[in-house]
Amino acid sequence: MGSEKHLVIGLMSGTSVDAVDAALIETDGEGHVRGISAHDRPYSDAERDLIRRAAARALEMPAPAHDPMIAEAERVLTLAHAEAVAGLAGQETAALIGFHGQTVAHRPPSSGHPAPFTWQIGDASLLARLTGRPVVHDFRSADVAAGGEGAPLAPGYHRALASNVDRPVGILNLGGVGNLTWFDEAGGWGAFDTGPGNGLIDDWVQRHTGARFDARGALAAAGRVDADVLAQLAAAAGPGPSGLGGSGPKSFDRADFSIRAAGALSAADGAATLTAFTAETVAQALGGLSVRLKRLLVTGGGRHNPVLMRMIAGRTGVPADPVEAEGWHGDALEAQAFAWLAVRHLKGLPLSWPETTGVPRPVTGGRLAV
Repeated sequence: MGSEKHLVIGLMSGTSVDAVDAALIETDGEGHVRGISAHDRPYSDAERDLIRRAAARALEMPAPAHDPMIAEAERVLTLAHAEAVAGLAGQETAALIGFHGQTVAHRPPSSGHPAPFTWQIGDASLLARLTGRPVVHDFRSADVAAGGEGAPLAPGYHRALASNVDRPVGILNLGGVGNLTWFDEAGGWGAFDTGPGNGLIDDWVQRHTGARFDARGALAAAGRVDADVLAQLAAAAGPGPSGLGGSGPKSFDRADFSIRAAGALSAADGAATLTAFTAETVAQALGGLSVRLKRLLVTGGGRHNPVLMRMIAGRTGVPADPVEAEGWHGDALEAQAFAWLAVRHLKGLPLSWPETTGVPRPVTGGRLAV
């Protein structure tokens, strides 16, 4: 297929379960990327609750298996993705869809699970019928089967985007879970999950205020960081390959972290402390690198929280800018990544590398539904 360019749609539903993100790009699955349009289809409260209950059920199971409630969540989720495609400007020009689905349980090798797996729900065959075009899905399983972490998968796309960005630089995604891709000046690179991202902050704010997230960091700004609780949070997460710190490939499930240690704090102090915890996990991640980064480019919902952004810059000593500083679309970046990965599937190119997931060799992945 050479350098043939494709118009392709990418779809992403992250662990924050706030919306389906859809993006249309032109790409050859390698160095050529041109963003065309983006759209998000928010979940209703009922949809969000169903998906989160399905994830809680999945985490109780030793391996993926049929469950009526999870099956219903999969149906509802797939219909929402079809609506996201329908609302995307120019979607009729795309001949292919990259469909991440929704992670409901992630038990990679670093988790210590006796039979590692990663589980994304989403009915690709139904989505193909509803949208009238083939769908690439199940991006992570091949990596885990080959001994990799199965995440993060966006770093290859980050490398394509950042080819002309001054290095050394890091691209930090702050979704429900945080992940970092780093590049040094000599061509070296790597990636790994850093910790809880926005997940704990969102859980805390929802419990104490009913809101889904801390808008502009306002609740955290009104509080005080509790150093003792911050230390407890770090200790509970643990050091080493399955915990915080270190620069090797590792990945987390959102449920790997808990707000329990902050339980006695006020709403504002808890928000401030959990925000500081996310910033501290990023600082530990950067501290484990062999290269000193000049800059962090931040994508995902966390870049909209100025308190979190200031804490990250303060605790890491590295300037942190939204990816829009490079002309990228931070709310669409992950959806774009799965469009790019879908083209790589068609071309038989790797989706993951030893540097990004710890897999022993570069691995292709994904399956095609028509």
